[in-house]
Amino acid sequence: MDTTRRSLIAGAAGVLSVPRLAPAQESPGVTAGEIRIGSTNALSGPVSSYSVISRCLSAMFKRLNDEGGVGGRKVNFIVYDDGYAPPRTLEQTRRLVEQDRVAFLFNQLGTPTNSAIHRYVNQRKVPHLFLATGADKWSNPREYPWTMGWQPSYRIEAQIYAKHLLEQKPNARIALLYQNDDFGKDYIAGVRDVLGPRFEGMVRTVSHEATDPTIDSQIVSLAATGADVLICGITPRFASQAIRRVHDIGWKPMFFMSNVSISGSVVMQPAGSEKGVGVITSDYRKDQGDPAWANDPGMEEWRDFMRRFVPDGEIGDNNYTYAYGAGTTMIQVLRQCGNDFSRENVMRQAASIAPLEIATLLPGVKVSTSPTNFSPIRHMQLQRWDGRSWQRFGNVIEGAQV
Repeated sequence: MDTTRRSLIAGAAGVLSVPRLAPAQESPGVTAGEIRIGSTNALSGPVSSYSVISRCLSAMFKRLNDEGGVGGRKVNFIVYDDGYAPPRTLEQTRRLVEQDRVAFLFNQLGTPTNSAIHRYVNQRKVPHLFLATGADKWSNPREYPWTMGWQPSYRIEAQIYAKHLLEQKPNARIALLYQNDDFGKDYIAGVRDVLGPRFEGMVRTVSHEATDPTIDSQIVSLAATGADVLICGITPRFASQAIRRVHDIGWKPMFFMSNVSISGSVVMQPAGSEKGVGVITSDYRKDQGDPAWANDPGMEEWRDFMRRFVPDGEIGDNNYTYAYGAGTTMIQVLRQCGNDFSRENVMRQAASIAPLEIATLLPGVKVSTSPTNFSPIRHMQLQRWDGRSWQRFGNVIEGAQV
């Protein structure tokens, strides 16, 4: 095997004995016994903490295969390492599509990385589904009919933060730290949606690059503006740094953190759990650390899955609950396909999900899509870190795309 290839494969050695499809039904990545699905993730590099998402998805497909597969076929899930580097994402995606001839792409990680392949996959008419990024631009079926996100968009998330902070501090002075790409810029767009012409007078922005070693200097410069609100659109490694630095310099703003960077074990504990007390975020997932879900049937289902298929997984890492939700959605689409796994039908079914309850999502948060709605999840709830876990407050809120 090519030693440069890093793959996670959930598939059985044998195949089920089923009648062979008629030639007209044959599709790329689909045989009588197998469906090949491709993905890329940062198995190494600055955001490798997200690699557990692919690990969980691989385990979910193994469970599916152990139960007999879907449509008489086993799933072969192939994940290549792109190191969160867009040129490598394009290289590895071309490999998946042109050499491995996968049926479709699923849950590729990252905004800048998916941006590098956005046009390519749409030109090739390859389903590019349930991406592990909340960039607002994945919901654009008119221009990109083969791409669909999964989680609520960062822009919607930022709108919710801006609305809440204005209720609490109508004359707030806002500092906004963002990663200098489409991921981070969605936070600017969402805050601007709410503030309108007041944005320039109320907000000071500072960016950082994904490859920067630290964001300490950015935090210090934002604190010097006298801002009493801080919003961060940043990834986990920088989130830990920001929480620690804000605390250590004695700055006490109303502090909002991107919901992709709130894992208790990956972000809050490395920062110092006590240093993040009061940080606000939003989420659409149940938090393992919340006692409200101690006996919840959905979380019991997830915990049982973790015990059986990912026994050494860090149960406090909410990337696992994220992956379980995305994987459940993908398996639902596969089941809806019946015996037609053509790329056209996979995309048709992905855009035809009736409101779907998922074990790891908050009550009131469901997955649903249509040919004109490529935003599967649009609801979130605010929550605050108390030093041990995230405590929900307020109602589940529906965002509105602009």
